[in-house]
Amino acid sequence: MFAEKALCCVLALLVGQVYLTSARSVERANTAKVPTVDPTVIILGGGVAGVIAARTLYEQGITNFTIVEARGEFGGRLQTQTIGAPGNEWVVERGANWVQGTQTDGGPVNPIWTLVQKHGVKTQSNDWYGSVSTYDETGAADYLDVFDESSDQYTTLTVAAGARVQKQLVDLTARSGYSLTGAKPKTPADMACEYYQFDWEYAQMPEESSWIASSWGNNYTYDTDDGGFGDENEMSIDQRGFKYFIQAEAADFLEPDQLMLNSTVTNITYSYEGVNVTLTDGTVLLADYVLCTFSLGVLQNDDVTFDPALPDWKQEAIQSMTMATYTKIFLQFPEDFWFGTQMGIFADTTRGYYPVWQNMNLTEFFPGSGVIFVTVTGDESERIEALSDAEVQAEVVEVLHDMFPNVTIPEPTAFYFPRWHSDPLFRGSYSNWPSSFFSGHHQNLRATVEQRLWFAGEATSQKYFGFLHGAYYEGLDVATQLAQCIQAGGCTGITHVPEITNALPYTI
Repeated sequence: MFAEKALCCVLALLVGQVYLTSARSVERANTAKVPTVDPTVIILGGGVAGVIAARTLYEQGITNFTIVEARGEFGGRLQTQTIGAPGNEWVVERGANWVQGTQTDGGPVNPIWTLVQKHGVKTQSNDWYGSVSTYDETGAADYLDVFDESSDQYTTLTVAAGARVQKQLVDLTARSGYSLTGAKPKTPADMACEYYQFDWEYAQMPEESSWIASSWGNNYTYDTDDGGFGDENEMSIDQRGFKYFIQAEAADFLEPDQLMLNSTVTNITYSYEGVNVTLTDGTVLLADYVLCTFSLGVLQNDDVTFDPALPDWKQEAIQSMTMATYTKIFLQFPEDFWFGTQMGIFADTTRGYYPVWQNMNLTEFFPGSGVIFVTVTGDESERIEALSDAEVQAEVVEVLHDMFPNVTIPEPTAFYFPRWHSDPLFRGSYSNWPSSFFSGHHQNLRATVEQRLWFAGEATSQKYFGFLHGAYYEGLDVATQLAQCIQAGGCTGITHVPEITNALPYTI
């Protein structure tokens, strides 16, 4: 009972129910070029990468660290929203919602799945391919044959990408890959099904995405032949929120004086001797090392300034990757009038116009909730963020009228969607790898600056960029290297590539 009370007290701090009343300044051990045995470390960001990095340092015997988090709770892009009419309210996920790949026949286990099971987060298997209904602008339209063909085309795309790597051929866009493997969508149904296979995962179009990287991102996660976890997708339906697993994990080892919530960073001043971090309230934190786990979007938009400016090789890497946006739009209705499957696809003449729907009213999800949601990505996400809630709701309801022309659709009792792209703490949902982003760029995205400034997050994961388990692995790997550096009395850190060049020069 005492242990349970202790856990609750620390967890309350993490979720913002209790907050340290004054900022804790971290005194740097010294400013000598060789750090002391117990140097100070500041971890910027309390998402999965930040918490796992802190846990890794703790396990290595390094405890003089502080996590600085801008929001009032840990979780990063793991965030919830309570929606619904009074008496029928439900917690839905604004951000990450799934454990993508769990474990197959004793093979590799997704570390997110391990934490979800450890902390008892309630999930439900989500059938993305066997429980699907299809619609177009005339209503119900059976094009499941097109859907099945699009799944085969995506598999062909990833296999061909592997062959391209073996032959050491240059990368192309995924659109080029689709075309070269014979997939050229022409009809709205073709485009909607391709969207479901590709855009719904990467939050950008094939034209904007690397053929090779998008393929390995899929294979290393789902394909057991490539060391993946398997094709099972577990959706969080826990009313404490998906974020609970990382908050509970943090509560297992963090002390109250190792965290600062509601603390937004404005400036990072660094040198070979140490790092100063300035917060919006003027507080200056001093450290021997800083591990930055900000989203790629924050780094791209200069929401935090660096003094001196980050070196050209680092800035090039940051600006060469893409921060994509993935937007779930939730509606609640007084009664269920839609499809009885888990998933629905809407084929509009405009590609990507409210295409992927999910039924949460089912018994295994939120029975009796009257909740359904639709997802848009990329340019459509940015477009709707410029509209009012009322304008977006009107568009979404009009699509439902198209899908169900013979139904009198009532007014929603609840409507909500997050604006990830315009949120200054994130500037998008997760990273995507374009075809012009080379391995050297990726190495530079991870690389240490002046031995003291380190970087980690889902975007720095080569195999799992854009995935929640990518953030986990990067927090673990980078913090392990940082711990080794500290234990060795200093190091150069993760090295960078001075200049990124083409495999062969252009002939002009």
